[in-house]
Amino acid sequence: MSKNILIVGGTRFFGKVLVQKLLDAGNQVTIATRGQMKDSFGDSVQRIKVDRKNEASMLEAFAGISGFDIVYDQMCYTPLDAAISVKTFAGKVGRYVMSSTIEVYDHLYGNVGRPYREADLDLNSVAINMIHPWDNPELAEQHYGLGKRQAEAYFYQDGSLPVVSARIAHVLAGPEDFTGRLAAYVRRVYQDDEVFYSSEPGKSSFTNPEAISDFLCWTGRETFLGPINSPCVDELSALDIYREVGKLMHKEIAPQPVAHQINASQLSPFDYSHPHMMNTSRAQSLGYSFNHRTEWLVELISQHIVVESKAALV
Repeated sequence: MSKNILIVGGTRFFGKVLVQKLLDAGNQVTIATRGQMKDSFGDSVQRIKVDRKNEASMLEAFAGISGFDIVYDQMCYTPLDAAISVKTFAGKVGRYVMSSTIEVYDHLYGNVGRPYREADLDLNSVAINMIHPWDNPELAEQHYGLGKRQAEAYFYQDGSLPVVSARIAHVLAGPEDFTGRLAAYVRRVYQDDEVFYSSEPGKSSFTNPEAISDFLCWTGRETFLGPINSPCVDELSALDIYREVGKLMHKEIAPQPVAHQINASQLSPFDYSHPHMMNTSRAQSLGYSFNHRTEWLVELISQHIVVESKAALV
């Protein structure tokens, strides 16, 4: 059955994949962005130009719209963003799916000896700081996990919206990934750089754009509410990723463990000294089956290897 769906964001990374999957399923899709980035959806989507972080802009943009069956909020990073969403969409949404992150558990890192369960984070006890300078880009990046944690807490403590917060694992993607995180692994091995790592057992949870988009589509169709973890099966450490890259490139890597913190640039994205993983029991109990990283990791690394090889010829 076709639904009227709004995506706040949706023009880059896994947001683009989500939009296309929703369109392929026959839904009516509107994307709300600042209009600064072109998309490839043509006339298949409706567009609303809005500053998501500006309350007046949001209220004006959605004032004449009766509502949506589902809102996917890809751009909610702080409790200020959550408050704007409540004022804009309360009473107008059948289901509100916020893209959250594994980093909401960062305050538990090193203190929980097992994968994090949703209930490990008591959102009712999270203090919400509305006067923190969230709009400072540098501070917002430094406090990314805190901002997402307080955004979730605002939604659930307020109670005005039917919210699901999808706690997304670290996303590994191909050359289109603007973060360049997986590319950094391939480049370091390709260039025979030294490979430092903090801990072989320091595994974390990962996913990829296709997997998380499938999960978000499923979440939109279901009726449950509340936080839910979304990683793929089989966790990885930084060293695991390096080994996979080395194997595909037929190169021997010479990993060097570090006993103490060194210059962050010498380590790698997602390098953890303790396990930093998410439990999938809730989603599985609701009927969802996660894919395995063996289904996509090799292909993504291979794409980066091709890019690196071409760059070396220039």
